[in-house]
Amino acid sequence: MTPAQLSRTVLHTVRRAVEDDELCVAVPERVTVRTPPRPGCGDYATNVALQLARARGDALVIAEVLRRRLVRTPGIARVDVAAPGFLNITLEAASHTQLVQAVLSQGPDYGRGDALAGVRVPVGTRVGTSDEVRAALVAHVVRGLVAACGGVVVAGDGPVVRPSPLSGRDLLTRLGPDAARWALLRPAAHDLPDTAPARLLSQREDNPLFRVRYAHARVRGLMRNARRLGITSAPGVYDHPAEAALLALLADHPRTLEAAARHRAPDRLARHLVATADAFFPFQDLLGDLFRDPARDRFHDGCPPLSSGERKPSAVHRSRLALAEAVGAVLAGGLHLLGISAPRHL
Repeated sequence: MTPAQLSRTVLHTVRRAVEDDELCVAVPERVTVRTPPRPGCGDYATNVALQLARARGDALVIAEVLRRRLVRTPGIARVDVAAPGFLNITLEAASHTQLVQAVLSQGPDYGRGDALAGVRVPVGTRVGTSDEVRAALVAHVVRGLVAACGGVVVAGDGPVVRPSPLSGRDLLTRLGPDAARWALLRPAAHDLPDTAPARLLSQREDNPLFRVRYAHARVRGLMRNARRLGITSAPGVYDHPAEAALLALLADHPRTLEAAARHRAPDRLARHLVATADAFFPFQDLLGDLFRDPARDRFHDGCPPLSSGERKPSAVHRSRLALAEAVGAVLAGGLHLLGISAPRHL
């Protein structure tokens, strides 16, 4: 169950409670679910009860009504109420397995769909001069994002962005196409792009673009090593905090694409890719020395290895390999939408 699906489920639950006269509130147009800020609070949380209580009723009472209904929903294992009226929702383990299966079946196209079907998004169509290279690039990428989400691009004012201090020719000369695009797309529209080659071309962990592309390359490396060892991936049970963090980001990918398209903000997608890559490195070490390249040190030691030495791979390895493969698909698909290459080796 993705966050978008869960949002619709919670909204439907509110609507049914109102129809059954169990709640006397105005049904909102949308319901937001978020990943909780700390472990132990379920997979997702929503403040819908607080939102409804602004108009009428007590948030904890409303939350309890919704809790009793939501906990009977297929795919939801547990719902807890937390003061002052949050609903913390834990999904069934099968939901996590199904999410990884969905990503693997769709590959880099995961997240694309019809979320913006019928929505008209105004985007400037005039290609700017070299001094307007950032505005032209953002508009071009937004058109691709809108199309990926099933929306309709209409002529209008393009996204308002701070211009690049360098011309397009200078950017390409100094940075090359991938780093130049990242420099112009990753900052929020109102921020001035950082075009320093020392930072954007650095192959170090302080370079976000390097982390994203390196994470993708490491996934490809894991898959090559697995094939060499005769190990196949198979989604299974995920219960480690590092896995939960990755699963939440994978589940949120479709909504990130929609938000980036709707708000004409490719920077949202870029930040999401960085967060996914950063969550992957601690998780990567869970795969253990089984997939480790002895010629290289592990990039991050955030989690202890699951196996080492001569231990044979288990179902846990295969399920985590599937999750790593899903991460690679999301990173590749996101980079493609930004027009940036996703190398298999780095």
